[in-house]
Amino acid sequence: MKEIKLGTIGSGFIVHNILDAVKKTEGISCEAVYSRTKENAKKLAVKYQVQKIYTDMDAFLADEEINCVYVASPNLLHYEQAKKALLAGKHVLCEKPFCSKIEHAKELVKIAKEKGLFLMEAVPTTYLPNYEILKAAVSKIGRIKLVQGNFSQYSSRYDAFLRGELPNIFNPAFAGGCLMDINFYNVYLNIALFGKPAKAEYFPNIAREEKIDTSGILIMEYDDFVSTNTGAKDTWGENFFSIEGEEGYIYAEGGSCSLRNLRVVTKDMEEVFWGQEDDERWDYEIKNLTQLLLEDDYDTIYKKLEITLDAVEVMEKASKKAGIIFPSDLL
Repeated sequence: MKEIKLGTIGSGFIVHNILDAVKKTEGISCEAVYSRTKENAKKLAVKYQVQKIYTDMDAFLADEEINCVYVASPNLLHYEQAKKALLAGKHVLCEKPFCSKIEHAKELVKIAKEKGLFLMEAVPTTYLPNYEILKAAVSKIGRIKLVQGNFSQYSSRYDAFLRGELPNIFNPAFAGGCLMDINFYNVYLNIALFGKPAKAEYFPNIAREEKIDTSGILIMEYDDFVSTNTGAKDTWGENFFSIEGEEGYIYAEGGSCSLRNLRVVTKDMEEVFWGQEDDERWDYEIKNLTQLLLEDDYDTIYKKLEITLDAVEVMEKASKKAGIIFPSDLL
């Protein structure tokens, strides 16, 4: 691929983060934006100097200048819109969570491979410089015994939820909830580092008659250790990710989505890595994804999709066992 010409679906804050990163990265540009409303599409296009706006999905996907589509719509729509884009011959970058059902995720991967297209989940974690340091440091701390992750972030929409409103992020009809939104990062990092767990069980705080999780703890059991992962959209807390072994430990400030600062401590030494800032994580993601696409590195992309598939499967099973059922799961 010589150049990535991106078309975006959605107009939320995450799209702004991605397009800020696109502006800083050579080899990729935004060709068009799609939104259900012309007003939202126009605002985004003006801010990022994008020439084309669409409110019709079919017309958007028929644009031959667009060769890659970024799907950043509500969770429920990821599968449908990513599938349409793939069938239209577009490479796809799909915002997390990829899908709520493993059968949908596998179908998307199958279509992408059959059509020779890139399919990626938009997760910055494994593109961060500190991720590579973390991964290498695991061998320094001996046999792992405990892993802990915490991602607590009081949602800007939680007050509205308490008033009786039902924002998309807390709406089961849109595959919302805390596990799907932010505890996802803990799941993804565990799987990237250690593979799929033998067992996972979710203990959520369930709110209202919609039976949506506003916070909860996911326990992932591996052969030799247990990983305890807390996510909350209804509290504040210190975000971190730690790995404890028989000979030392690793502690990451900022949690699994940013790995902002790392401390590696053993019986013989202590190392601290201050390699990145929070607001840079999308820059790392877009820079690395752009390089993979321009180099036609399908092997790396498809290998990362294995992490995605495992994460979807773990979260789907854990959610259902905890009594969290999305309407789309019944289809």
